[in-house]
Amino acid sequence: MKIGNIEIPNKSLFLAPMEDITDKSFRFVCKKFGAAMLYTEFIASEALIRNIEKTFKKLEIEDDESPIGIQIYGHNIDAMVEAAKIAETVKPDLIDINYGCPVKKIATRGAGAGMLRDIPKMLKMTKEIVKAVKLPVTVKTRLGWDTENIIIDKLAEQLQDTGIKALTIHGRTRSQLYKGVADWKLIGDIKNNQRIKIPIIGNGDVVSGITAKEKFEKYNVDAIMIARATIGRPWIFKEIKFFLETGKKMPELTIEEKVEIAKIHFLKSVEIKGEPRGIYEMRRHFALYFKGLSNFKPLRLKLLTSIDKNEIFDILQIITEKYKH
Repeated sequence: MKIGNIEIPNKSLFLAPMEDITDKSFRFVCKKFGAAMLYTEFIASEALIRNIEKTFKKLEIEDDESPIGIQIYGHNIDAMVEAAKIAETVKPDLIDINYGCPVKKIATRGAGAGMLRDIPKMLKMTKEIVKAVKLPVTVKTRLGWDTENIIIDKLAEQLQDTGIKALTIHGRTRSQLYKGVADWKLIGDIKNNQRIKIPIIGNGDVVSGITAKEKFEKYNVDAIMIARATIGRPWIFKEIKFFLETGKKMPELTIEEKVEIAKIHFLKSVEIKGEPRGIYEMRRHFALYFKGLSNFKPLRLKLLTSIDKNEIFDILQIITEKYKH
C-alpha cells in the first residue's frame, strides 16, 4: 500500500489521532508494539497560527516515529491552509485533515464532523490544503451528519478528486458519536468502488484480532485505524498481528508484563514532559492499564493521586506482587 510516496505494508494497523491521548509517550509505546502508522493529537488550526505554546508542542515529532501524520482541524479555510504549511515545516510524513471529530464544541462550530454539513466548503478547503503543501494530504471523516444524510459514497469520490492520497472512514455518523455499531458495509462499498484508487482505511469497533481479521477479509480495506481500544492496551497491535499471522489468540499478558509496559510509558511521559506534568498526564492511562483487577480501587486511587515518581514505582511493584499468579 502506498500513501503518496509512503510505503506501508498491506493489512497494516494505524494508531488513530486522539486528543490528550496520542502524545509522544503513548506513540512511543504503540510503535513498540507494532503500530504501522502514528498520528499526533489533533491540532486546532486557529491555535497553531496564533502560536499558542501548548498547541505548538503537539507538533513535536521524532525521526524514529516515521511514518507519522500530523492531523489538523478547523472551520476557516485560510487558517487551515496556514496551519498545514506550519505543520509541514516539522517534516511529518503526511498532513491529515480531521473531518470526523463529533465533539459538540468542535462540530457545532463547523470544524471536524461539522464539515459534513457544508460539503462545498469541505472540498474547497481540502483542495486548497493539497495545493499548499508538498506532503501527501489525507482525510479522516464519517459516513455523514446523521442517518438521514449518509453521503460517504459520493463524498469519497469527491475527496479523491481534490488530490488526497488516502481516506479514513469511521463507520458512524456524527450524530451517533461513539454509540451503536460502526457500519463497515458502507466502508467496504467505498473500497470496492471501481472509481476509488486511493487507499481506504477503516475505523470503528476493532477491538481484537478476530474483529480485525473479519474487517480485512470481508471489506477489503487497505488498513485499519484503531482508537479507543488502544487506551490502556497499547499491545493490541501485537495481539492483532499475532492473530492475523497465526489464527490464534496471543496469550494474555501477565500482570508483570503489564506493569513493565506501564513503567516504560510512565518514564517516557516524565522524560518528555517533566514532573509533575508527566505524572498528571499518565493518570488517564494508569487506571486502564489495570482495568478488571479485583479489589483494585485502593491502589487505583493511590496511582491517581500520587505526585511522587518513586511512590508510583512502589505502587506498581505492589500491584505486581498482589496480582501475579
